[in-house]
Amino acid sequence: MAERQPDRIAVRGLRAHAHHGVYKREREQGQLFRVDAVLEVNTRPAAAGDDLELTVNYAEVAQQLHHVLVSEPVDLLETLAQRLADVCLAHPLVDAVEITVHKPEADLGVPFDDVTVTIWRERP
Repeated sequence: MAERQPDRIAVRGLRAHAHHGVYKREREQGQLFRVDAVLEVNTRPAAAGDDLELTVNYAEVAQQLHHVLVSEPVDLLETLAQRLADVCLAHPLVDAVEITVHKPEADLGVPFDDVTVTIWRERP
């Protein structure tokens, strides 16, 4: 029997101007960051009852992720990704989350499209 894939709720392309990074210029001027969050949630109860209280409100999650994105700057994308994952896992119905942080304006000294860090975390 095939393993069941979890239900997922995704918020993709959430963006904000923020001041994360190890370089002084990044902290002072800031740059564009984008976030993709894919939450693993059992959506069956919500679907059966057509009830928002039985699922994760993705508008609330988006607001919380945006707040983390524009709040206290960190040096590493890995740290930012973990903070974003923690916000998602604070919702009791979220079993696991995949977070991708995009930094398309990073200074690499060569042409590129995007820099990303992706993490997957599950509820302990």
